[in-house]
Amino acid sequence: MKYSGIDLHSNNCVVTLTDERDRVVVEKRLPNELRQVLSVLLPWRDELAGVVVESTYNWYWLVDGLQAAGFIVHLANTVAIKKYEGLKHSGDEADARYLAHLLRLGILPTGTILPPALRAVRDLARKRMQLVRSRTLHILAVENIFARQLGMRVASHQIKSLTVKDVAPMGLSEEVTAALEANVAVIETTNAQISRLEERLHAKIGARPEFALLTSIPGVGRVLATTILLEIGMIERFASAGNFASYARCVGSAYTSNGRKKGEGNTKNGNKYLSWAFVEAANFARRYCEEAKRFYERKRARTNNVVATKALAHKLARACYHILKEHRPFEMNRCFA
Repeated sequence: MKYSGIDLHSNNCVVTLTDERDRVVVEKRLPNELRQVLSVLLPWRDELAGVVVESTYNWYWLVDGLQAAGFIVHLANTVAIKKYEGLKHSGDEADARYLAHLLRLGILPTGTILPPALRAVRDLARKRMQLVRSRTLHILAVENIFARQLGMRVASHQIKSLTVKDVAPMGLSEEVTAALEANVAVIETTNAQISRLEERLHAKIGARPEFALLTSIPGVGRVLATTILLEIGMIERFASAGNFASYARCVGSAYTSNGRKKGEGNTKNGNKYLSWAFVEAANFARRYCEEAKRFYERKRARTNNVVATKALAHKLARACYHILKEHRPFEMNRCFA
């Protein structure tokens, strides 16, 4: 039996093939061209137990191409892999061999490979979030200009409704007007693109029964339900509510010894988009849901605002898991008993 590890970079990759004793059979550095990678691996396809690819930002083309060629592909969770720190030498070849070694031992931490169609919709939701962040920067810039030049505060929803034609009548200097028009023009453009993406996402996801179940959770609206559903992929990949809450970064991380905290674990292990979604849901829920507000206030009385918000987000994450697992809408008494 053979095992393959691929250390993937932006413009090249190291492909390694090892046997049952971790001896290198084939090892080559190749440009990022599927044809060349397949030329190395295809002669060994029937003997290969699997091919491990690093979960880097550019893995789509390689994983999809290998799967289409009939290989069993594993996506390595690089955040969860920790090599021995005492190594005196380590390089791309050593990294590729280590991936194959972990696969041979059966201890390779892996990520989920979503189908390309579902992955594309998920990435569209992430693109929307990117545009929202960009728009926020320009809204803050406009707020600063109003504060500096006119000594007034303007709400963000008012800024979102501004047009470039509204700027000139304000009577500001030519330079300030030009700066303000640039910000407002970008906000107008991003408003249109965000709306377009939201409509497309809703058309893809809105009809799914899981979408209606998620919107029954306090604080979860159309946008958050779409984000949560797409980032989860398949709820069956989580063994328990605790595993899901950990993946959503809604649990604490600490190393303890003899009852004392000695440090923290890998706080970045998990899905940052789910973490954002449940924190946003918690902020909305404590404003508009009395039961959620009471839970938040009890926690805040003993800790602080950040910990209390995260505790509420944890509650909602666990509720989300059970809702999707059991195909039942949100139950207030069950969540906030």
